[in-house]
Amino acid sequence: MNYPTFATRLSFAVFLALTTIAARPSFAETLSAKSKPNFVVIFIDDMGYGDIEPFGSKLNKTPNLARMADEGMKLTSFYVASPVCTPSRAALMTGCYPQRVGLAKGPGHIVLFPGDAHGLHPDEITIAETLKSVGYATGCFGKWHLGDQPQFLPTEQGFDVYYGIPYSNDMWRGLKRWQFPDLPIMSGTKVVDLVKDMDAQATLCRRFTEQATAFIRQHKDGPFFVYVPHAFVHGPRRASPRFMADGKSVEQAQVEEVDWSVGEILKTIREAGVAENTLVLFTSDNGPAGGLSAGPLRGRKGSGYEGGHREPTLAWWPGVIPAGSVCDELATAMDLLPTFAKLSGAAVPGDRVIDGKDIAALLLAEPNAKSPHDRFFYQQGGMLRAVRSGPWKLFVSGELYNLDADLAEKTNVAADRPDVVATLRKLLDDFKTDLAANSRKVGVAKNARTLVPRPGVDGEEGYRPTLSLPPVKKATKTP
Repeated sequence: MNYPTFATRLSFAVFLALTTIAARPSFAETLSAKSKPNFVVIFIDDMGYGDIEPFGSKLNKTPNLARMADEGMKLTSFYVASPVCTPSRAALMTGCYPQRVGLAKGPGHIVLFPGDAHGLHPDEITIAETLKSVGYATGCFGKWHLGDQPQFLPTEQGFDVYYGIPYSNDMWRGLKRWQFPDLPIMSGTKVVDLVKDMDAQATLCRRFTEQATAFIRQHKDGPFFVYVPHAFVHGPRRASPRFMADGKSVEQAQVEEVDWSVGEILKTIREAGVAENTLVLFTSDNGPAGGLSAGPLRGRKGSGYEGGHREPTLAWWPGVIPAGSVCDELATAMDLLPTFAKLSGAAVPGDRVIDGKDIAALLLAEPNAKSPHDRFFYQQGGMLRAVRSGPWKLFVSGELYNLDADLAEKTNVAADRPDVVATLRKLLDDFKTDLAANSRKVGVAKNARTLVPRPGVDGEEGYRPTLSLPPVKKATKTP
């Protein structure tokens, strides 16, 4: 009999070991097979990259976010798909660029207004609907801004429970440029309160936090999905009185109250005994508005530069996400839908283009995990503005930046790298072609009307959509 040599036996052993490693399921696959984790997404409004301590703020005291970073992961290249409210939220909910779902902008403004006929199409499949398909309880607590007509509200988009405001908190009578009604607070599909003054504005963070934590306690046996799109730190700004003390600016007070909210949510999760089965992600819907900070980034809210799209992002899952970890791989808010689907065992919609990718390997810090994206597209004013691929970022105007060497986008190197310009220009052209072939219709409501009437206006006239009314003319001063 011919026996195998030692070298042959060793080669076979190596082959067997490599085959076993290749066949072994990833930690994410093993995890989703064992249990369905809970998910919490805390989505701040108008907070900048430099507004919290884990991302360099020396002004705002954010101990709960600092602890979240110490116990979890800081994502330093996490992007939203638009630098303004409505399209950014549409992308988060659907896993798609906002152009693909018809919400790159509103029909008469860059975002949706009270009584707009447009909204997220009922046929779109949201994160909430995806998770409900595998048994999740779903709750939304805060600012929606994806349509205020009945078919567009959160309870028609996969959420069991909704408590919040239907659009931005500045869309109220306090903003005199338009003829707004009072700002409604909704429970489900019903208006249950009105925000009529700044004292009421100051209660919004607390109210949404209380509703979210009550939902977590009620559904602690899980699985649950909680979406907390705060109205803070969007103007007009006022925080609860205890945060306004000690001579703080209102911006500082609001950031610190948001930190308190995060602390309350994480404390509730710990007390409910579900911390080791709950993934919490904290981020912002776009870059900073006035009075807030983009840190080292160029640009602000509304901008195609990094400051408009790159957000301060933390992920927390004790015992699963490595404590104190940092990920600089490119990831996006659009990735949450396919990632949560992967971890929960739900199916990603297969009948449509989904732009988001599964980033579970990044969040779980698997060895050598890389971004699943070879390109990312930026928006401005509802239009395609730029593309990033690897370290390179090309604007449609022709500016080229190397983000690895020049995060602040100060030095246009297009003249030095025509090869990179040509490559990225093709990505922009290909994306336009793709959108033309694979985009879906925006939702359109018939006979759209505001949720509450304008004060002092009788009958149906009081419910006219805001943008159908002439803007308020500024009073002229007499000489």
